[in-house]
Amino acid sequence: MSSSDARPHDASRGNIVRVVAASMAGTTVEWYDFFLYGVAAAVVFPKVFFPANDPAVATLLALGTFAIGFIARPVGGLVFGHYGDKIGRKKLLVASLLMMGLSTFAIGLLPGYATIGIAAPIILVLLRLLQGFALGGEWGGAVLIVSEHGEPSRRGFWASWPQAGAPGGQLLANGLLALLALVQPEDAFLAWGWRIPFLLSAVLVGIGLYIRLAVEESPIFKAAQAKAEAQAAAGEKQSMPIVEVFRRYPREVFTAMGARFAENVSYYIFTIVVVTYLTKNPPVHQLSSSFVLNAVLIGAAVHLVTIPMWGAASDRFGRRPVYLFGAVGVGVWAFAFIWLIDTESFPLTVLAIVVGLVLHGAMYGPQAAFLSELFGTKVRYSGVSVGYQLASIVAGGLAPLIAVSLYTTWDSGYAVAVYVAIAALITIVAVASYQETSSRDLAADDAVEPAGSAR
Repeated sequence: MSSSDARPHDASRGNIVRVVAASMAGTTVEWYDFFLYGVAAAVVFPKVFFPANDPAVATLLALGTFAIGFIARPVGGLVFGHYGDKIGRKKLLVASLLMMGLSTFAIGLLPGYATIGIAAPIILVLLRLLQGFALGGEWGGAVLIVSEHGEPSRRGFWASWPQAGAPGGQLLANGLLALLALVQPEDAFLAWGWRIPFLLSAVLVGIGLYIRLAVEESPIFKAAQAKAEAQAAAGEKQSMPIVEVFRRYPREVFTAMGARFAENVSYYIFTIVVVTYLTKNPPVHQLSSSFVLNAVLIGAAVHLVTIPMWGAASDRFGRRPVYLFGAVGVGVWAFAFIWLIDTESFPLTVLAIVVGLVLHGAMYGPQAAFLSELFGTKVRYSGVSVGYQLASIVAGGLAPLIAVSLYTTWDSGYAVAVYVAIAALITIVAVASYQETSSRDLAADDAVEPAGSAR
């Protein structure tokens, strides 16, 4: 038996399944809240929370509030990462879930611009900031508690399940909005129907909390915490986790950010920008919201299934080969994606989104394990959160605004495809220039590779 096989992170299959279920339940709820806002920002918010004088400007302003949530995510990552490395993963995961749920519920109750004027978009921005802050702390804790429980040989597979919470949440968000848009007249949907999915967040948060509270703290973290307490008792000085991250792991932070670039940009192009592109892009495209929402709904279902498959593939073939396949794939597919959706054919639009999300999954599936393997236990929550969330500002957060500006300026969706290709190139360089991580032992403080291999 190898030393890593004897580590405390070995757990029974039943235990790891419970941990995965708790993490995925929470991430599904949090991504449901986050993506619900994204879809509503493209379809509903321009008409509800902003002046209706210029629809194009209102759309850009609404997408701007979507981007604001990304600005808060690194702050959330810093705060939650610091305390997650100090007091544990579980406590912070409960706090993030409550924050996200309450802010989403409040958006469902918020009066529109016609009722309270400029106060409506101001309050909307504040609630969006709270959403971003909560999500900034959620992702790192959710993937780490799974990565640190599961057996090393299947880390990629188990850690990919919280990742599947993203399409799971989008499936719920898009599904409810598509259903309401289908069964309600547009006036009723804009007046009150869109609020129902936001208010339902309270129910989903309750379910997520019930499952999450039953999970034990990560055994690897408990062992590291006991060691840190012993060192502190012996008089050894303990640095703040975030200081330690930038002192010891600067390359790993930039690797994490680069790895996120193509994954983050392509996802929002394939799921959020496509809605605006096909519904609010006259005279080129002005299709119904249900047309695009249903296509994204099908894509999210396929995405949900394939993410764990890519995670398992990374256990067998390595994180880098699978990740690079996805990065190259989305960079090339972006051009076919634009050609297919420009046909305004529903089957071809579905094909464009499904293939794009399957290729995206080749990055997103291994990502949780890959980023977890970059950092040592004492700073892992801070490290993965900072690397992940800093990239979210310049990648995902700006992607809708950049994409809309590109296709309106150049009168062509292919300008957006070039943007995705550039993002893919950044990710290819970041991942290809770093060594394989799948053999790393998470119980080692430095997350070093086995003897004989360079870090």
